[in-house]
Amino acid sequence: MKQYIYSKTEKLLRFVVYILLPLTGGGWVGVSCSDLLDTDSELVEFQEDNRLQENTDSVYSVMGIIYKMQTIADRTVLLGELRSDLVTTTASASTDLKAIVNFNIDENNAYNRISDYYAVINNCNYFLKYVNKDLVKNDRKVFESEYAAVKAFRAWTYLQMALVYGSVPLVTEPLLTEEASQQAMKQTPMGITEICNYFIDDIKDYTDTKVPVYGTIGTYNSTKFFIPVRALLGDLCLWAGRYQEAAQYYHDYLSLRTDPVRTGTSRATWNDVVSKEWRRAGNQFNFDANNSECLCFIPMESSEFYGVKSELTNIFNSTSVNQQYAKVTPTIRLRQLSAEPNYCATYNKIDGSQDTIYAPKENLEKSEYAGDLRLGTIYTYRTSGKERYARTSDEIQTIDKFNSSGVTIYRTNMVYLRYAEALNRAGYPQSAFAVLKYGLYPDIVDKYIDQAERDAAGTLISFDIDYFSISNTQGVHSRGCGSADCDTLYLLPQPATALASRADTVAWQQPLLEDMIISEMALEGAFEGYRYYDLMRVALRRNDPSYLATAIALRNGTLDTALQQMLMNKDAWYLRKE
Repeated sequence: MKQYIYSKTEKLLRFVVYILLPLTGGGWVGVSCSDLLDTDSELVEFQEDNRLQENTDSVYSVMGIIYKMQTIADRTVLLGELRSDLVTTTASASTDLKAIVNFNIDENNAYNRISDYYAVINNCNYFLKYVNKDLVKNDRKVFESEYAAVKAFRAWTYLQMALVYGSVPLVTEPLLTEEASQQAMKQTPMGITEICNYFIDDIKDYTDTKVPVYGTIGTYNSTKFFIPVRALLGDLCLWAGRYQEAAQYYHDYLSLRTDPVRTGTSRATWNDVVSKEWRRAGNQFNFDANNSECLCFIPMESSEFYGVKSELTNIFNSTSVNQQYAKVTPTIRLRQLSAEPNYCATYNKIDGSQDTIYAPKENLEKSEYAGDLRLGTIYTYRTSGKERYARTSDEIQTIDKFNSSGVTIYRTNMVYLRYAEALNRAGYPQSAFAVLKYGLYPDIVDKYIDQAERDAAGTLISFDIDYFSISNTQGVHSRGCGSADCDTLYLLPQPATALASRADTVAWQQPLLEDMIISEMALEGAFEGYRYYDLMRVALRRNDPSYLATAIALRNGTLDTALQQMLMNKDAWYLRKE
């Protein structure tokens, strides 16, 4: 990546704009009023009358925006994970990381710079205003792909910022002076729902626009640098409470005939089912950016010399850089969530019939092998036996979800789980549960979803039989729990007695199934930065702060009543100035 971006530094840095936000009146955090607009003359060259006319202008400016996104990549994960119930900090963590876990993030915290989000946004606004989007050569619009890609970057960044800060001023014009910045920040901030509704309208016309094709950069397919518009629209609609639309956008993204996205059949497995020697799980997961599971990522630099290098590996893992002292570790609550499900396996008996067995949860090689295997296969802990007073830690932790190439922001099975969440809230619980237990493909739709729901859902659950089948699709629950499709204990909740109407049954099932989906998201997406926002989304939807507050207060195994009480106030959910 670095050779491609930095070979023409002057063109790139023309778009490196630092726009900092005010702290007056609205409870903003971050920087002082004197820093409303920081324009280092060596880095920024504004040419308001200069429209982007050449392909090279477009390439370098778009890659410049991606360069700015590197600054917010790590914190997207850290702010979404460290405030959840799944991880906590170790004694060797920095003060800033500990402050995130304790919901004590002040304006001096390194991860609390709203200006970094607006730096991305201002670069996007500048590009969108000055690119010659109507330029046509050889019967095609030259900058159409870049224009759509930058709109998606801006929408995604605004969503992240709104989730972090609760409400933010909406700025869609490039701010090139301090006066313009001050005026823009006097606007009434827009909340999460308003931000989502605005950007749904802003990007919905670009669902069929292809992403830019810049070839291989480094060793990575550059098309993965760009956010899939349909998936992003699904997220925006999910947060806005527009569940039918969310389900449709997710479905259309996953089922696109020209580029179908399938769950695959990778799963954590026990070595030997027949002998029932439950010894060790095999790991078939691959979180590298080149793997098909990664749909979109923010590319990071291999060295700080070239730009921003991700520190996630050094934060979550024992490495030579941190002298083996990991900064973040799984909580008791994550271990409990992981142990709760059952691992179901099938095997063929001597007479040819098939039987199912369930893995034990005690006397295992690793306690993390109890129940769901995903934690046990990506997390390892051991002691090295070093001398007591050695400089390096003798406690070695590895979490196999991070790599130096980039920070993943869209991953296949997490998109499927959001699709299930949208289906459930749209009124299609059988279809949503099928995503968990079986995977959605034509045979499953016909077998497990009744005619009434099939008729109601229509195209929302239509998958092409030529592209989706048992050979490439499975229930997400099977990723950690074996043959979920054969698990007679894993069922769609049903009322004890028949309710008056189908609508009543669906309404009864929705919150219970939603709990199952959110738990599945925790098991599938642990350490990736989703959990806090998943809890927040459901708490807001149900108007029930305790959904988030109690879960997080239980992170260490017992209820932290002070933390629970603090989080019952929604203002504590967001980064704001006191």
